[in-house]
Amino acid sequence: MKVLLSNDDGVMAPGIRSLYQELAPNYETTIIAPSEERSTTGHSISLDKPLRLEKLEPNIYSCSGFPGDCVLMGVGHLLKNSRPDVVVSGINRGANLGQDLYYSGTIAAAREAAFHHIPSIAVSLSFHAVNEEHRYQTAATFINWCLESGLHKACPALGLININVPNLAMKDVKGCKMTEIGFRHYSEEIHARIDARNREYFWIAGHYQGFNDNPQSDCQAISDGFISITPHPLISGSDRDYSALLKCIEFLNAKFFR
Repeated sequence: MKVLLSNDDGVMAPGIRSLYQELAPNYETTIIAPSEERSTTGHSISLDKPLRLEKLEPNIYSCSGFPGDCVLMGVGHLLKNSRPDVVVSGINRGANLGQDLYYSGTIAAAREAAFHHIPSIAVSLSFHAVNEEHRYQTAATFINWCLESGLHKACPALGLININVPNLAMKDVKGCKMTEIGFRHYSEEIHARIDARNREYFWIAGHYQGFNDNPQSDCQAISDGFISITPHPLISGSDRDYSALLKCIEFLNAKFFR
């Protein structure tokens, strides 16, 4: 199976490197990821400037554009004669829960693949503080299990699967469950400051303030120590029969979380 990896944290980010190390022994795996961090850039495509693709190592490439550009470079150029069977975007440094997925470059890379009828998975590691240990291996191992189990084949047509993994050792993860998109609350603070030339500038400084009470939400699953698996159809009226996805989740729980 041919796997294309991308992200929005950049080609050198530890999340995508952990994912590559986990998948490369079992699959024909290629990384095309941004040459610099592109977090919260959403679904941007570079139409007004050229792109540069640089081979860093065998099967590992940096692209000067955005996450969506990286997937397009794979589908339309580098891998056009050997299209990937699945695109996995991540492992993102931080959660993509609730409405945050609409800002995410990680989700955008998976979404771009879906627009080209390629099964796509976005995966993120949810943690509370930047200085805590980041357990990327837990997320990488779970994605390997997902591909072994054929979870990507249960992707909604013209849609993606958004996976969030709690920042726990695998032995402490309670299992995985199908969820729906929740809603997170942030303060609306804008900090105004003055620079050295006496000009005003601003920082968006909102703080996370919790999530809506919804037992079926991705936010609640992560809070409870479960891996959240959220189908995300992109086109109105697309098929929303998730029975195949539910069967895969049942299989994963039975095999790996007993």
